[in-house]
Amino acid sequence: MSYIELRNISYKYPLSKANVLKNISYSFEKGNLYGIIGSNNSGKTTLCNLIKGLIPEFYEGELYGEVLIEGKDVRKWDSNILATSIGYIFQNPFSQISGIKETVFEEIALGLENLGIKEDEIIDRVIDVIKLLNITDLAKKNPNELSGGQRQRVAFASIVAMNNDILVIDEPTSQLDPQGTIEIFDIINKLKQQGKTIFLVEHKIDLIAEYADEVLVIDEGELKHWGKTNEILANKDLLNRGINLPQVALLSHEMENINEPFDQFAITKAEAKKQIAKRWG
Repeated sequence: MSYIELRNISYKYPLSKANVLKNISYSFEKGNLYGIIGSNNSGKTTLCNLIKGLIPEFYEGELYGEVLIEGKDVRKWDSNILATSIGYIFQNPFSQISGIKETVFEEIALGLENLGIKEDEIIDRVIDVIKLLNITDLAKKNPNELSGGQRQRVAFASIVAMNNDILVIDEPTSQLDPQGTIEIFDIINKLKQQGKTIFLVEHKIDLIAEYADEVLVIDEGELKHWGKTNEILANKDLLNRGINLPQVALLSHEMENINEPFDQFAITKAEAKKQIAKRWG
């Protein structure tokens, strides 16, 4: 039995004439990182909302099919169990800050308080995650006065502190500079190594190439391509769907065009370096 399974999922928002998701089925294994890619308005965020259980609990509309976690339909889960099992980092960090806490420390602790976790454990968790996200200097600041990048780190910290088994992460670095982006992805990788199952929406395709185990390509609400990352991100059809290929994948294709193909198609810098060293020393 798969850890998580989507069965014939179709969904239409209220008052909408067309389905946003169309007959999507896929099985997910525990402990993997799944990259979800597609052009704007392709249905990626809607798919995230579905996996989290926000559809149809929060977002109404017409839902067909099932989302199963360990064989049980998410719609039948107790809301508290769902909250402790699945964490969701929203695309817009401004919508994830509660607005009711006066310090970042209190903001990160809020979700844990709502679950009734003991105060000593809350303090320990918040301290650990503040160090992990490198935001110790923000701990006493008002979260409503932070920059977009700072809020994104705080929102990320709030979810990491919950220690969910499943993480749904929607463009976690949209407000961050390149160094901040690398730091967040290093943390995401650590979470995967801890056995978390991660669903990641990200437009920075080179990072998907680096970190994802499998990739799902969503286009106009349909699942068009799926499978191992090195296979999916080598597919030129992505360009026709408004999705960039990784820079290294473009290099690999160019090597093929000049009849000097790599022994193994590369999609990451590390893979390309190995191929170049093997050929030219």
